[in-house]
Formats: sequence, structure tokens, C-alpha cells
Amino acid sequence: MNDLDLIHWLTTARTPSIRYLALRRLLGRPETDADVQEAWQAMKTAGPIPAILAGQTEAGHWAGERGYYTPKYVSTHWSMLLLAELAADPAGLPPAVHAGAAVHAGGLRQGAAFMLAATQDELEHAIQREAHGLSCFWGNLLRYALHCGYTDDPRIRPIVQYLAHDAQVGGWRCAHNDELPCAWGAARALWGLAALPGTLRSAEAEAAIQSGLAFLLETHRLVEADYPTSGRVHHLWFRLNFPLFYQADILFVLRVLAELGALDHPGARPALAWLAARRKPDGRWRGASPFRQRTWPALADAEETDRWVSLQAAVVLR
Repeated sequence: MNDLDLIHWLTTARTPSIRYLALRRLLGRPETDADVQEAWQAMKTAGPIPAILAGQTEAGHWAGERGYYTPKYVSTHWSMLLLAELAADPAGLPPAVHAGAAVHAGGLRQGAAFMLAATQDELEHAIQREAHGLSCFWGNLLRYALHCGYTDDPRIRPIVQYLAHDAQVGGWRCAHNDELPCAWGAARALWGLAALPGTLRSAEAEAAIQSGLAFLLETHRLVEADYPTSGRVHHLWFRLNFPLFYQADILFVLRVLAELGALDHPGARPALAWLAARRKPDGRWRGASPFRQRTWPALADAEETDRWVSLQAAVVLR
């Protein structure tokens, strides 16, 4: 299979988001392109985006949850993270899509507003206590809040402030990694910070980014995964996974580096070679979906997982 075959396979995917992202990020087609517009409109009426949004309530959270974090991975926090990954329109879906539906889908912006409000006190208390850890959570929240256009919201800066403190003072340490520096936390923090527009990338945000890059690429090594842990390296690290939630793998870190313009860092080169070597003779990459049974079933089957990781790998290696 050559690259044209790979592109055809991606641009004919059942999942409209894969078609859209392949056209935009791999082929560089403009938003005004007819095929891009077709995929963009299809994202609102078919596939996982409307299926996930159908579970949203008028208040912005997801029906049936025990809290915005549970159950994994269908409650509000995880659903919002997925919708941002799927490049969903922050404005939500056309009203006609939800006519007669049992629940009202308020759209991504309403979901982000709910999460910013629900976590505001928690974040303020964490900053006052000079807490550290859980950068995976705050980085993910920052990511989808920025996706939804909340760049000027006053609640964004405290999230950046917390992540900067976790990098510079906390040293990426987390209780869930036995108070050792956490590669997952650093990667997810950079995922959120990478979405900051240049005008909002303050000195403290840039310092946090540089701290994360140094930790992931200089102090330690991506392919060797010699990051601090009291146990074994998690098996997900060496697989190509979609979707992941608070976790990270080599491909995810490379995606973050691509957004930060850091793929030319010497520490990234062995991981880029590792990713290129994982390409199969048919020109595709094989993916894993470790949480398929715990998240939204509309994310589709194993072949669509292969398409997701193939798209991401091709964009990184482009």
C-alpha cells in the first residue's frame, strides 16, 4: 500500500471525524473545500458525536452519571474529552437533530461551562494548599475548555497557574504514582497547554511546557520509558491506543510534541523511528482500544481504531 491508498482508506472511513481530520490535517485542505464541508456536516448527524451528545442534559452534564468523573468513561469529563478529540463543533448540533429526543443536548460549550463551574472551588482550594498532582485531569479540562472557545474566561488562568506550579514546584509528582514524577500527568498537562493561543501563553505557561519537555525527552527517554514508577512500565505505553483518557502512550506524546513544534528535539527522534517502524506492510498501523467496553460504543470497531491511530501516526510523521 502506498500513501495514496492510506489516504483513500482514511477519507472513506465510516466515522466522519476521521474523514474530516484526514482532509484537514493530513492533506491540508481548507475549511471551504467541498469534501471538508461534507465531512463537517456529517459529523453533526452521524457517528459518535451525536451519539455522545444525545446523553447530555440541559444542565450540560451527562445523564445517569454519579459525578462528572464517574462512571469511567462516559461521564461528563470523559465525554467532553472525547468530543474534543473528535473535533466536534463547540456550538453543538442543529436543533433538528434533537427534535423529539428524550434529553436535550446543550452542546460542547455548555458542557465546558458546567465543568469549569463544577471544579472552580476545588481548583481554588488546591491552589491555596499549594497542592500538586492530578495534572492529567487539569490538562484535559484545559484542553476541552479551550476547544470550546473559553480562552478569555477568567477561570482558565487558575488552571494554567496550577499546571505551572505542578511543573515548577511539584516536579510532576503525583500521589497516584506513589509521589513520583508522572509521565502521564506531564503529557496531559502539555496537551492542555499546547492548545493555548500564543497571546495567552504566559511566561509561567511557557516555563511549564519547557519543564514537561525536559522531563519527557531529556531527563528520561520516550522509547525506553524509564520514567519513575514503583512498579512495571504500563503496557499501554508501547501500544498505539485510541481513545485514551488520563493515560498516555508514545504516540500520544508525539502528538503533543507535534502541536508544540518540538518533534525536532533530539529526544523525539528515537520515538519517531519507533513509530515509523510500527507501520505494517499494508501501509497502516494497528491500534488498540483498551477501554472499548467502558466508553461510548459509537466509537465503532477495531478497523476504525486502526484508522484513528493510522491517521495520528501519519500526521506526526508527515
